[in-house]
Amino acid sequence: MKSVFDESTRTELTGRINLLTENSSAQWGKMNVYQMLKHCTMWDEWVTGTDTKKYPRAFLGRIVGRMALKSITKDETPIQRNAVSLAAFIIKETNGDIDTEKKKWITLIASYAHFSNPGFVHTFFGKMTTEQIGYFAYKHADHHLRQFNV
Repeated sequence: MKSVFDESTRTELTGRINLLTENSSAQWGKMNVYQMLKHCTMWDEWVTGTDTKKYPRAFLGRIVGRMALKSITKDETPIQRNAVSLAAFIIKETNGDIDTEKKKWITLIASYAHFSNPGFVHTFFGKMTTEQIGYFAYKHADHHLRQFNV
């Protein structure tokens, strides 16, 4: 299974990110390319610990989060379309510098080579192993890149 902790996977993601342009359009969902890039940079900042904000655990996640995580990280199946996102990562602004966000996201993807946030707690899934973080971070990036057909 692909993990952001593998150099070849990070190289693949970087190549796909570089294919995005201001003319890229979503195959599903409500985000434009800028919003998606901003969402992904914020998400990876959270996972890598660059963003130190604490987000509260979701009640439903406390009940079914562990089972959902195991289901999502058990195989190569992509994350389903229109999956729910943490409200803090829903980007309202519609315009911004796409090239800057691409560079930030690529830098964050590269930073997984030296990942050092083993205490990461996902708001829905709860405490995740480093292996689960690697799989899920790839699946999250892949989900949004497929959303924009790259």
